[in-house]
Amino acid sequence: MRRLTIAEALREGISEEMRRDETVFCLGEDIGVPGGWGGAFTVTLGLEEEFPERTLNTPIAELGFFGAAVGAAIMGMRPIADVQYGDFLFCAMDQIHSNASMLRYMSGGTVKVPMVMRAPVGATGRGAQHARNMERFFVGVPGIKVVAVSNAYDAKGMLKAAVRDDNPVMIFEHKLLYGSKGARTESGAVDGSCEVPDEDFTVPLDRAAVARDGEQVTVLGWLLMHHFALAAAETLATEGIDAEVIDVRCLSPFDYDTIGRSVRKTGYVVIVEEGPVTGGVGAELAAGITERFGEYLMEPVRRVASPDVPVPFAPVLENAYRPDAERIAEGVRLLLQSH
Repeated sequence: MRRLTIAEALREGISEEMRRDETVFCLGEDIGVPGGWGGAFTVTLGLEEEFPERTLNTPIAELGFFGAAVGAAIMGMRPIADVQYGDFLFCAMDQIHSNASMLRYMSGGTVKVPMVMRAPVGATGRGAQHARNMERFFVGVPGIKVVAVSNAYDAKGMLKAAVRDDNPVMIFEHKLLYGSKGARTESGAVDGSCEVPDEDFTVPLDRAAVARDGEQVTVLGWLLMHHFALAAAETLATEGIDAEVIDVRCLSPFDYDTIGRSVRKTGYVVIVEEGPVTGGVGAELAAGITERFGEYLMEPVRRVASPDVPVPFAPVLENAYRPDAERIAEGVRLLLQSH
């Protein structure tokens, strides 16, 4: 076991899969520049030295290189496509939505599309066009598996599972959780590092993880909000409120088995997400919980999310925009007080 950051864990997972399978390759913007940063957040640092022919720099043309990735996947390769910022997935949306997600279904399973799409998300002082949480736009796309990693163990294990999957998999990574160093150190970063095994392992792409056991209320989150939810639970514990915290981590499909066990136990649910409240992942998850476990709910599901405005640029406004541990704790208090 070694303690790795998320960036290190992703890099290790990619390199191990490239050594294991010669059909695995990476493509994206600035991911293989000799002496460079290894992409926007250091994840591919050094890969161009070991795999010079399979670490491909592309033009700033997401639609083009995502199309190349889809074509390569159809022809038997296993591409890992990297966008510098998740916001730019919109530039590749036609290839993602109309080709990657549909071709296996449209071909009756005769065509496989084993491609991985990696995307950094989250507000980090870069302005609205480099700050959105893009999960909401892909959870409702049939044919794509969607995961969101909040620690190094999951980052490596899910990356490896995604590479081996015969379906397209979207991996969302929060910029404040990478743990990158030097020139890519992020202001306000949160520690997502943890112990990671030396041996080969994968993490299932359809399972949530109970990070903190509790009896009174279920708090669901992912990415940065999962860490803030854990901090909120510690605060609530000093007030006699015992919160169970679940890292949803698999956003499509949702793991309703794990979530359901918690809901049946606590009867109260708070869902936390960084994106805007209207039309978010939390809305879909709340509907699914209500449909499946409504008889166990003591009160309607409460959501804690950002307001329906673009992400502000000014740091003080950005911090006010995004939920934090105190807002999550207050959401739990209000839910329990309402009964």
